[in-house]
Amino acid sequence: MSVYSMTGYASAQYSPAKEASDGDGKSPASPRLGLEIRAVNSRFLDLSFRLPEELRACEPALREKLGARLKRGKVELRAAIESTTASVVTEPSTRLLQRLNAIQDNVRAWLPSAQPLSVAEVIRLAVNESPPGKEWQTEALQLADDVLNALMSAREREGARLATMLFDRIGQLRSLAAQAEPLIPQLVAQQRQRFLDRWAQAMEITDGQAKSDMAQDRALTEATAFAIRIDVAEELTRLASHLDELERLVKKGGEIGKRLDFLIQELHREANTLGSKSAALELTHISVDMKVLIEQMREQVQNIE
Repeated sequence: MSVYSMTGYASAQYSPAKEASDGDGKSPASPRLGLEIRAVNSRFLDLSFRLPEELRACEPALREKLGARLKRGKVELRAAIESTTASVVTEPSTRLLQRLNAIQDNVRAWLPSAQPLSVAEVIRLAVNESPPGKEWQTEALQLADDVLNALMSAREREGARLATMLFDRIGQLRSLAAQAEPLIPQLVAQQRQRFLDRWAQAMEITDGQAKSDMAQDRALTEATAFAIRIDVAEELTRLASHLDELERLVKKGGEIGKRLDFLIQELHREANTLGSKSAALELTHISVDMKVLIEQMREQVQNIE
C-alpha cells in the first residue's frame, strides 16, 4: 500500500462544446464547468465546498465521494460555471423590453425618485429571464471523480517522495546510533583510569600493596557509578526499536500519519536523554545531529495521511 501525502491539488474542466463540435472542428459557444480540489495537512478530515447555486444540491454526494477516498486533511472543493461572452450577453426580446418598461412606469408612478433602468440592468434581467440553463449535477459528479483520481495520484507521488526522505533519515539515525554505541565502554575505561590516577596521587601510593588494592577498589566503585550514570544502552535499544517500527510502517503504507507522529515524539525523547547523559563531546554532537534529523522527519510526517 502506498504512502499518501495530505497535500495536493487537482483541477479539470468540462464543456458540452467538446462533445458537440461543428463539422469544421469549431465548437459553439457554451458554458464550461470547472472544478478544483486543494488539500493541505490537518489532524482530521475537514471538508469545505464553494459551489454555485446550480450545484448546491450536489454537496452531499460530493462530500460522500471525498469522505470515501480521503481520511485526513483540510480539503477545499471549488466549482464554477463559466459562461462565454456569447452566452453572457443575451439580447432581450421585444416582449421582455415591453414588460420591463411597463413595470418601470408602474414603479416610478408610486416612487417618482426611483432611477430608471440602465442598459446593464436590462441585460442582466434578460439573462435571468432566459430559459433555464443546462443541468450540471451529473457532469459535476463525473468530473469530481476525475479530479479526485488526479488528486490521489498527486498525493501518492508526494507521499513517495516523503517515504524516500524518511528512509534516508532512518539510515542516518542508525549510523549515528552505531557511532554512539562503542563510545560508552571507552568512556568508562577512561574514567576508571582517571579515578585510579587521582586516588593514587591523593593517597601518595609508594610501595604498599594494601593501599594499591584499596585504590583499585575505590576506582572500580567510582567507575561503576559513572558507568550507570552515562549508560545509554537502553536509549539506543529503544531508538533502534522505534526506527524499525518507523521503517515497517512506511513500507506498509496506508493511514500511518498519526502513528508516525507518535514515534517521532518517542525518537525525540530518546535523543534528548542521550544528550542529557552525554559525558563526552562526541556524544553531544551525535545527540544534536540526531535531533536535527528527527526534527526534519517530524516536519515531513505532519504531511502524511
